[in-house]
Amino acid sequence: MHTASPDTAPERRTRAPGRSVARAGRVLAQAAAALLVVLLLLVVVRLPWAGDLGMHAATLQRLRHSPTHPGDPLVDAGTPSPYYSPWTLLLGIVSGLTGLSVFVVLRLAALAGLGLLVTGVHRYVRTLTPHRAAPALALLSLLLLWGPALFEWSGFLGLNSLALTVSYPSVFALGLAFHFWAWLTRAVRQEAAWGVWPGLGALWALILLCHQFTGVVATLGALAVLLAARPPGAVLLRLGAGLLLGLVVLWLWPYYDFFALFSAGTGLEAVHRPLYRDPAGRFGLVLIGVAALGARWRRDHRDPLVLFFALGALVSAAGGLTGHYSWGRALPAALIPAQLAAALEVVSAGRRAVRRGWACALLAALAAGAWTQAGTLGYVLGRDRLPGVVADKYRAPWAGYQWIMRAGVRYGDVVMARTSAARQIPAYGPYTVAPGYPDVFLGDAGRREAAVERYFSAGTAAEERRGILREYGVRWVVASRAAAEPWLRKTAAGPGGHVLYRVVP
Repeated sequence: MHTASPDTAPERRTRAPGRSVARAGRVLAQAAAALLVVLLLLVVVRLPWAGDLGMHAATLQRLRHSPTHPGDPLVDAGTPSPYYSPWTLLLGIVSGLTGLSVFVVLRLAALAGLGLLVTGVHRYVRTLTPHRAAPALALLSLLLLWGPALFEWSGFLGLNSLALTVSYPSVFALGLAFHFWAWLTRAVRQEAAWGVWPGLGALWALILLCHQFTGVVATLGALAVLLAARPPGAVLLRLGAGLLLGLVVLWLWPYYDFFALFSAGTGLEAVHRPLYRDPAGRFGLVLIGVAALGARWRRDHRDPLVLFFALGALVSAAGGLTGHYSWGRALPAALIPAQLAAALEVVSAGRRAVRRGWACALLAALAAGAWTQAGTLGYVLGRDRLPGVVADKYRAPWAGYQWIMRAGVRYGDVVMARTSAARQIPAYGPYTVAPGYPDVFLGDAGRREAAVERYFSAGTAAEERRGILREYGVRWVVASRAAAEPWLRKTAAGPGGHVLYRVVP
């Protein structure tokens, strides 16, 4: 009868528990990632309003009513807009053909963007490691590995940020970016035939058209893939053909001049300066990923995640040093590879003891990140159902301005309103006098903003106010204080003390 040798029997006894622990860890990571995805799906049902949601809803309103000549999405002007992308055009057409409201279509957009993001992360991570737990760990790191201070911005994948921006084109574009990196990585490794590269070029152009800042991140990630792979000349030639096709697509897009955006960035610097505030509070937990990148660099000086991080950090730092604060939108190009590296070290580090050390560190960091963003539950449950310590982390969404539509405001009417209201009113179809968001193609944006400030200034004469209303064809005024002008008739009152006035002859 065969008996195990003294050397092999203990080895089998120690391996089985190790495999069981690894399997349990994988199942736990997959379950946690699935729960976060379910949470985000429930958030889509609520579609909390904050940030740029009104801008995107207004874009769909214009495309819904006029797919070929939508004009400016916020004010009554025939100017182009970078918000008119292939993705928003499709959504606007869907809304127009089906009769679905733009908010229902935005929920559909959220589902598509979230699906692309989850599948894209899975595909890209599989190009970095075959380990079955890696995609779930990567998704957890992307959503939770941020900092002890809550941070929300489109194009940044924190759980709370994603809950508020899941319907934005930036999420759709970032999902495409992960698929793009996965496809490019495989194409370079396999020295793909000519037919693959035009598709890659078109996908690159699509990402840039849908969300320009995410397109920069996608480009830096692609450059990291190429620098790491060092493809032969034949592949570079095919790559050049794909790049040329992408540039042609950008040039031919009829809704706005993509290349004119390179000279339009000066108006965006003040808006993006806050991106450089409190980096430790917002991104402090990502330092574990920076350490993981150091480990990867020691193993391979041309590691794609290391190169990706270096490119993203270089562009972001250059923006802060030179005052080009809009370059801070390239920060995800540094954050994403660090977050992915932190997840991958748990399954890729050499010795089991080292992997367990990384697992413990990552688990602690993820728990801290989850606690910081626990208020996200409020977008599903409501603040009243949250425990007190969690409710303190909840940030209530905006109330919306649908009440003015019930009071008689119609699509295409011009409403005089200040910034807060102006960021929401166009979502329902009306225009405002001045855009509530930076508008790089609106030549008289400064003049319009000055007119709004003059109108609401206490020192402005009544006749000058009347002249401003006539100049811009204003039919309604939303104000937070009582108005005594004889040409204004109080029509309705809404949340926050705001009052709607009809302009009468």
